[in-house]
Amino acid sequence: MTRTAILSDIHGNLAALKSVLADVESQKVDRIVCLGDVVGYGPQPCACLDQVMEFEFCVLGNHDSSALFDPEGFNIAAEQAIFWTRTQLESSSDGPDASRRRMEFLCNLPRTVREGGVLFVHGSPRSPTNEYVFPEDTQNGKKMEKLFSMVPHLCFQGHTHVPGVFTPELRFIRPLDIVGGYSVSNPELRLMVNVGSVGQPRDGDPRSCYVIYDEETIEYRRVEYDIEETVKEIEAEPELDNFLGYRLRDGR
Repeated sequence: MTRTAILSDIHGNLAALKSVLADVESQKVDRIVCLGDVVGYGPQPCACLDQVMEFEFCVLGNHDSSALFDPEGFNIAAEQAIFWTRTQLESSSDGPDASRRRMEFLCNLPRTVREGGVLFVHGSPRSPTNEYVFPEDTQNGKKMEKLFSMVPHLCFQGHTHVPGVFTPELRFIRPLDIVGGYSVSNPELRLMVNVGSVGQPRDGDPRSCYVIYDEETIEYRRVEYDIEETVKEIEAEPELDNFLGYRLRDGR
């Protein structure tokens, strides 16, 4: 039985990633995968990419894509941050070979990975890189029916930074409502599982969030990290809006 740590939305937050990886180390997993948005917003895009390049695989997130191409639909702070991120990737202090390696890694990220009945995406099974699936979408039966028609058994996703399990019965089950592991052993079951965010949680809990999946259950893990370290690093970069750091304190 393979134990997989599933991370998403690191967003250049190295302090959060290091704390999560320390927790992963204690969980005796067989591999680590990432659902995208390694970069964007945060102050350490190069270091985070170097870590993720060692994972089993990573799929393309919308911020990863925007680091290569022009961003679409970003607010001013996010757009400014992604242009700054691109500069960091293109002219990193450790030389042109390191820059080339990171850019090639981003260029080659797949939009989806499928392993049997398990699909890994950043956004949704319909639009893997860009579509948001929010908890309130359980009120949109037509949208959810279409999405679930594209889910083979499980679909792991991120993008919204809000962790929880979507069911075909139009329920959204938050991690706080899951006691122990959530069983996914029934192959007839179809679920969309948002694994939350490592580097920028938005569910009101500032702790990093990720999932461990062992083919029979999923388990949400919350990990504290030194938020003030990341805040100070953002404050030290004039081209990064300080708000990108301050909101980490509230998990918003």
